[in-house]
Amino acid sequence: MIGFSEAARLHTLAAWSLIILWLFAIFWHVTTGEWRQYIPTRNKLFAVIRYYLIGTFTGEPHPYRKTTRAKHNLLQRLAYLFFKLMITPVIWLSGLLYLFYNDWPATLSNALELETVALVHTAAAFAMLVFIIAHVYMATMGPRLTSLIKPMITGYEDLEEHH
Repeated sequence: MIGFSEAARLHTLAAWSLIILWLFAIFWHVTTGEWRQYIPTRNKLFAVIRYYLIGTFTGEPHPYRKTTRAKHNLLQRLAYLFFKLMITPVIWLSGLLYLFYNDWPATLSNALELETVALVHTAAAFAMLVFIIAHVYMATMGPRLTSLIKPMITGYEDLEEHH
């Protein structure tokens, strides 16, 4: 096992790396217009919910058809939007507040306790962990165990294979 200071150093290094990755992703989404992929619609909402609750276990075809203009169904859009607009900013803000605790101005120190920041950061980390676990699980739900993982690695997806 590693000591606390080494764990804290690695956590800080990983955090800065993740922030850089997220900043790059934000830049990419804005400059390419891909941010539009996350605007929720009501397209086949109940069919998609039914598919994830029942259809995945009975071999039903997915009711949503991907296109280059609409890559995500409503549930995916909502999950990604929640992740990008709620979990990510809370992780950033609470992590930076925690990291720079010794530099807080007196007004912030009087209004906010470090324990609260730590609890919020931990809760957001658990939310991120739930998102990751769900993401990994969902990635195995294709016709074959790796069918949905292959496009992540190769960058190419045969849409007919998944439907």
